[in-house]
Amino acid sequence: MSLMRPAFPAPDHDHDRCAADGLSHAERICGERAQKLTPIRRHVLQALLKSHKPLGAYEIMDRAVVRGGRPAPITIYRALDFLRDNGLVHRIESRNAFVACVGDHAGGELVVFLICEHCGAVGEASSTAVTDELKAAARAAGFTPKAPVIEVSGVCAHCRDHEHA
Repeated sequence: MSLMRPAFPAPDHDHDRCAADGLSHAERICGERAQKLTPIRRHVLQALLKSHKPLGAYEIMDRAVVRGGRPAPITIYRALDFLRDNGLVHRIESRNAFVACVGDHAGGELVVFLICEHCGAVGEASSTAVTDELKAAARAAGFTPKAPVIEVSGVCAHCRDHEHA
């Protein structure tokens, strides 16, 4: 299984660099696709990039304040739809929340979310072998998956190490 982004960044990692890299990735993707990363889309993405935890739409709305005040919920949802459609954001179904994505998921690769039950951080991993197996099983059942995602709850290494310290 190859990791698409740091599974669980160390608490003392360079978070500003991490968020800047994510924004650069988004700008590159939008540029390649001739898509516009409008100011509100950028603010929504930045709110998610500043957190390694999934955020609900209203949490994003509170963090994505723009000139003129807090954006309306429909504005946030439209920005999230654009970001999801372009593979820049994922929805964590079990949390009804969103997390920024800095990986390229070419070819409908399975996305595996590793969700820490203690700190709420989300890691993202992918596996070509697991993707191939899932596609084969779906084909055998006559099913076509739209967006294959697996969510795995557990305890991240940082929380586990902190518990045993």
